[in-house]
Amino acid sequence: MKKMALIIAACLCAALVFAGGKKEDASDGTVKIGISKIVQHPALDATEQGIQDAIKAAGINASFDLQNANGDVNTAAQISNKFKSDKVAVAVGIATPVAVSLANTIKDIPVVFSAVTDPVGAGLVTSLDKGEGNVTGLSDAIPTREHIEMFKDIANIKTLGYIYTSNEANSISALAIVEAACEEFGLTLVTQSISNSAEVKQAADAIINRVDGIYLTTDNTVYSALNSIIQVFGKAKKPVFSGDVTSAMDGGCMIASGFNYYKAGLATGEIVAAILKGKAPASIPVKFLTEPSESDLLFDLDAAAECGITIPASYLAKANYIFEKGKITEKK
Repeated sequence: MKKMALIIAACLCAALVFAGGKKEDASDGTVKIGISKIVQHPALDATEQGIQDAIKAAGINASFDLQNANGDVNTAAQISNKFKSDKVAVAVGIATPVAVSLANTIKDIPVVFSAVTDPVGAGLVTSLDKGEGNVTGLSDAIPTREHIEMFKDIANIKTLGYIYTSNEANSISALAIVEAACEEFGLTLVTQSISNSAEVKQAADAIINRVDGIYLTTDNTVYSALNSIIQVFGKAKKPVFSGDVTSAMDGGCMIASGFNYYKAGLATGEIVAAILKGKAPASIPVKFLTEPSESDLLFDLDAAAECGITIPASYLAKANYIFEKGKITEKK
């Protein structure tokens, strides 16, 4: 009977961990949370910070193991194995490659993804209506069609440049949406694929003379070398439209529109907190940021002037950030 009681107790503990029950570090009473991001850039850094702040705001005493895969899938796999062996309470993956690595490696600990554009296409979940086993999280899908329509309207572009990472599921899914939008609006699309951030400048150089402007979706490898794109397109006096406002705060992108990545981090942290308080990942639907207050719109008037483009007043009225004379101003 004693042996049977121990077996039952062990099964209950395992079930609690899988469901997301709070698991404490025996040394100091805190819960250990592993956070892995694919690469370092302002948007993902903001997401990482938002996650930590939301968990702390929920009153959870947590320690964080923050890891950066530096754009390398092998490093991402090593981080996943580290989190598994360390038995973190929850493993968080920011961006598709690290999220997929965590989900493939860890089966008995909750895995929460963040900033994943197409979680179904990436194989993380089979439905957006619920989590999958020990996996759930937040999607950073952006209104690409509307962005391209805005870009055409403001900049009167005829040919659109697009650089994407060929070995990232997130980027392949985004490419299909960009292609459909360009067909709808009668634009010629010029694409250039890359496999790592070191190739971004070369890709920009390869298309600069064939396009009127470039559109950037939430491709983390591309954004890790955003300054290279701004340099190439700025020199040619051609506009850049960024689907990530956070990375455009220092200037150079004529238009930036997308949701606030810090708020995305907060929303992801709230999912983690719910799991730590006992909610099963499988019962949590994939989260999307849909409220207007969760998105930002930025116009860089310096970049517009360099490109000989005037932003219509009707668009400026909708912006909550204006970059002018080298400074960013937030409209209240």
